[in-house]
Amino acid sequence: MKYIIIGAVAGGASAAARLRRLNEKAEILIFEKGEYISYANCGLPYYIGDVITDRNKLFVQTAASFRQRFNIDVRISTEVTGIDPGSKTVSAKNLLTGETYTESYDKLVLSPGAEPIRPPLPGISLPGIFTLRNVTDTDHIKSYVSQRSGGKAVVIGAGFIGLEMAENLHELGMEVSVIEMGNQVLAPVDFPVAALVQQQIRSKGVDLRLSSAVTGFEKENDTLKVLLKDGSALDADVVILSIGVRPDTRLALSAGLRLGPAKGIWVNEYLQTSSPDIYAVGDAIEFANPITGQSMNTYLAGPANKQGRICANNIVLGNKHPYQGAINTAIVKVFDMTVATAGTAGKHLKAAGINHIVSTNHSGSHAGYYPGARQMMIQIAFSPEDGRLYSAQIAGYEGVDKRIDILASVIKRAGTIYELSEFEHAYAPPYSSAKDPVNMAGFIAENILQGRLNIFYWNDLGDSDDNSYLLDVRTAGEFKAGHIEGAANIPVDEIRERLDEIPAGKRIDIYCEAGLRGYLANRILQQNGFNEVFNLSGGYILWKACQQESKPAVVKPVGVPA
Repeated sequence: MKYIIIGAVAGGASAAARLRRLNEKAEILIFEKGEYISYANCGLPYYIGDVITDRNKLFVQTAASFRQRFNIDVRISTEVTGIDPGSKTVSAKNLLTGETYTESYDKLVLSPGAEPIRPPLPGISLPGIFTLRNVTDTDHIKSYVSQRSGGKAVVIGAGFIGLEMAENLHELGMEVSVIEMGNQVLAPVDFPVAALVQQQIRSKGVDLRLSSAVTGFEKENDTLKVLLKDGSALDADVVILSIGVRPDTRLALSAGLRLGPAKGIWVNEYLQTSSPDIYAVGDAIEFANPITGQSMNTYLAGPANKQGRICANNIVLGNKHPYQGAINTAIVKVFDMTVATAGTAGKHLKAAGINHIVSTNHSGSHAGYYPGARQMMIQIAFSPEDGRLYSAQIAGYEGVDKRIDILASVIKRAGTIYELSEFEHAYAPPYSSAKDPVNMAGFIAENILQGRLNIFYWNDLGDSDDNSYLLDVRTAGEFKAGHIEGAANIPVDEIRERLDEIPAGKRIDIYCEAGLRGYLANRILQQNGFNEVFNLSGGYILWKACQQESKPAVVKPVGVPA
């Protein structure tokens, strides 16, 4: 039996190693057009930023070590130029010698990955403009910026890699600007989460420009000019293009393989393409989203590695191991902050026509009486019918990673918010509270579904009229420091004695700093004859961030300097 794998970074290397573990006698051959295999793609920005100082630590395996350990014929710097499914052969070219030849296969695995998007803008090929996709790119960028210490960097695109690059270039002492065409950073998350991240980025002195498009580049002496649609220009010593990637389907198309609606390689549940003896994994494929059912791509190392293992199982053992899809669980460090997401964000659920409720809570990373606790915001989306958890997003500091993993496990198995309420976690004051933030998210969602809590959102206040009454239940000192225009102030601890000040027959919109005191006030009023009572989801903290980020030049909290 002869297996050929095209592409040897995440999914391809994983498939090859698994194939060998399952079949010691098979002939296994890997083609990789680059110089390196099985490297830590996600660590590349941190090597550029000198967080990782030893370049060798980026490599999980080398071609030589892979050959020795797994007895696999690894051919680097060799590009597969064509596939003939009829004759079951591939054509290859050695990029160092120019030699061309063919190899036959019994089973073939495609893992070509994705290619960075480089729009045809004027000047985009000028020296100093880079994309970051592989080790070679990394070496070029690192060499270039090392000669321009204290210079100016422009990062185009505010996705995960773009923000990691912005942070690392900033840490090298460069003056950094980030240009994003959309109205927020991190497109997979909802705007309220992005708003908190954007404020973190701005607090570090990074020039963040949203809803801003690049129209081209020019060279002026030794300086690059980044030209913007509004007619302005930014000076740069280095430009990083992080606009996005697309599946590399060139080989698949030339071989007549079927593509899907998301323009990735179509695979069935066993990761088998439209040609039965060819399987595909990684960034180049598409599959059904487990939540929406729509075709999707995912550009994450975790799913690619798992796909490689599953694909190898099906090749050797027969199609017995179905791939369940990915919910795009991801996490990113943005300076001091950590941001994580899993599942389908509220905006994408809305676009897919899936009815849902969004709720937000702020909780401490560990017990408040133990030093160092920091607030984290958890936003979840769930079904109003049965409480199925559709997504979770977290912006915080310590402990974000373990909470998103808990929530992702519930989302992946189509679990409900009721599981969050009863989730049993390891508790000690340095690590959590007796009621973990995950539990708190479940409690709030449960209260909403059971009718004990009605919520409204940061962008609903513009819909208020004479039939509504806005009530701030924080302390007088907090109210004076900054509040929402038009709000009355009755602290929650005084509300029972001051019920006569609250107009009967009106809708009562309550808010506090984070949401908890608002909920307590909500319960008091509901049980004292007030029928329409709503609590601001995420509280004043989230409202303020969203208002400042949505209309930074116009809207500001009352009592807070611009």
